[in-house]
Amino acid sequence: MSTQHKNLHSKLTLGGLLITLGIIYGDIGTSPLYVMKAILGESVINADIVLGGISCVFWTLTLQTTIKYVMITLSADNHGEGGIFALYALVKKTKIKWLIVPAIIGGSALLADGIITPPISVSSAIEGIKTYNPSLNTVPIVIGILFVLFSIQQFGTKLVGKFFAPMMLVWFSMLGTLGLIQIIKFPEVFKAFNPYYAYHLLTIHPEGFFVLGFVFLCTTGAEALYSDMGHCGRKNIRVSWIFVKSALVLNYFGQAAYLIQHEGQTLQTLGGSNGNPFYLIMADWFQPIGIVIATLAAVIASQALITGSFTLINEAMRLNFWPKVKIKYPTELKGQLYIPSINWLLFLGCVGIVLHFEQSSNMEHAYGLAIILCMIMTTILLNFYLIMKRVKLYLIIPLITVYLLIEFSFLAANITKFGDGGYVTLIIALILISIMTTWYLAKKISKNYTKIVKIADYRKVLSELSVDLTIPKYATHLVYMTNANRVDEIEEKVMYSILQKRPKRADIYWFVHVNILSEPYKTEYKVTEILKDDIYRVDFNLGFREPTKINLMFKEVIKDMVKKGEMDITSRYESLNKNNIIGDFKFVLSEKFLSNDSDMRWHEKIIMNSYFLIKKLSLSEESAFGLDSSSVKIEKFPMVLHAPKNIGLTRVK
Repeated sequence: MSTQHKNLHSKLTLGGLLITLGIIYGDIGTSPLYVMKAILGESVINADIVLGGISCVFWTLTLQTTIKYVMITLSADNHGEGGIFALYALVKKTKIKWLIVPAIIGGSALLADGIITPPISVSSAIEGIKTYNPSLNTVPIVIGILFVLFSIQQFGTKLVGKFFAPMMLVWFSMLGTLGLIQIIKFPEVFKAFNPYYAYHLLTIHPEGFFVLGFVFLCTTGAEALYSDMGHCGRKNIRVSWIFVKSALVLNYFGQAAYLIQHEGQTLQTLGGSNGNPFYLIMADWFQPIGIVIATLAAVIASQALITGSFTLINEAMRLNFWPKVKIKYPTELKGQLYIPSINWLLFLGCVGIVLHFEQSSNMEHAYGLAIILCMIMTTILLNFYLIMKRVKLYLIIPLITVYLLIEFSFLAANITKFGDGGYVTLIIALILISIMTTWYLAKKISKNYTKIVKIADYRKVLSELSVDLTIPKYATHLVYMTNANRVDEIEEKVMYSILQKRPKRADIYWFVHVNILSEPYKTEYKVTEILKDDIYRVDFNLGFREPTKINLMFKEVIKDMVKKGEMDITSRYESLNKNNIIGDFKFVLSEKFLSNDSDMRWHEKIIMNSYFLIKKLSLSEESAFGLDSSSVKIEKFPMVLHAPKNIGLTRVK
């Protein structure tokens, strides 16, 4: 691990702790807004359900969030970065092919969760206004807030980031204080620390097991917490979690203390159509202030998931799971990016959720089903990470077994939500899974049918072509992007383009290869001289979170080579050379299309046709590589899969 990332994870500062509060805990920190309300629903308040529910919440936060994520999973960092794709990039080294399955399912489920978290958090907060005006339609207000939130993404979070940390400090302090006031009135609620109450609820109460589906909502932000590790550092997260967990537990127990004192009533009789224990525990005079603070906290929670989605898509692109899309870098901050297409797709998804479900109580049914899938996939990948780290099997087996048991129990309880709205997030997750799988398989098929040749076989013809004055000069420097991993190899189509598809005479031929590493931040390059003053190859080694700006990087390489006296880039045209004018650079990119001569199997047909359809909607190759379109030539190149061996023609006289 680089010193920079070592420092990030070992550094513990007050500023770091504050920033961690602002960035990491939005999702998990706003769950008290809806968890207890979801557990009780419209049924009569029963002390057994309240104590059992709160005991389940406490032990879920302890086992799932504290032990699995904060203590164990945060140790699985990829050069300082976290998240399911960063974890996959680590375990990929085991060469176990099928690990790509949990990575794709987990990543898609996390993205699907990103579409429902903003609506449920903002709706739960805004619905507090119904205390004063029960007939108020909150849908337009929620959509308005979401629109503002998604509109400011293009400016980066630096602008609002300074406001996040103090706001979340106020939020967690409020949670703890409100809970404590209620606990003082009914301290017996602390007996729920005893896991017996959770066990009692799950085994004896007829509805008990299904309550788990709503209890699970208290830990949904744990996966986002792991994804955002690179922004704050492991130590800051672990230390600040002590404060966050204390505030959350106090608030949950405070809500439980209040409810037990009102046993036999329903939330609706206590607080009208929008009876929410989160607002019921507030003093009347404090409620308007509480609603404002809760709304701001919900917006911050949504922000964390939106930026997390950008990072996730960026990683998916680098790992060849997602089509190329436009990425902007709004600030100089490392890892800070903005993806316009994803931003507005997320916004449309969020609006769709708000219009479909209207109230947060309806959204609770759709929430949780996708994210539990993500957690199970993380557990599977974590198992291989621990094996890779040579942790003793007698420690791994019980640990992974316990977590798979817990998570499959949550999944079983959440499955009941499928018909009530859970299908929405699962459909979104399935669409994302199919896009990622199609893209990955198509790239694999394409690679298998790309013919690679040895550059050595073409050195003589290229050096002769370079000085053949009977062919008009195409460019001083001719640059081809190549996918060939070995320095001494090149795709046959590149040679076909230079020698046969209108022979291209150039003074110097460049072959540029971009290699995406399984670590997040690295920018290295290597130059190989294949033929002095004629053929060069440049290999860029970039981290999976680095921007691919080949135009700028290539210019940097040339500048460095000129400085070291390794080459002369002045134009070879006599008049221009005399006046020290720099030679022109021309990039040639080949765009594949599916040849009619292909004789594909049925599954390949589906994959490749879907791939070319998605490709039409994605970013062009030159934009993806960050090339200046004025110096790029796009050549169409037929891709032939399983060319028919023998057509069986007969010559007649």
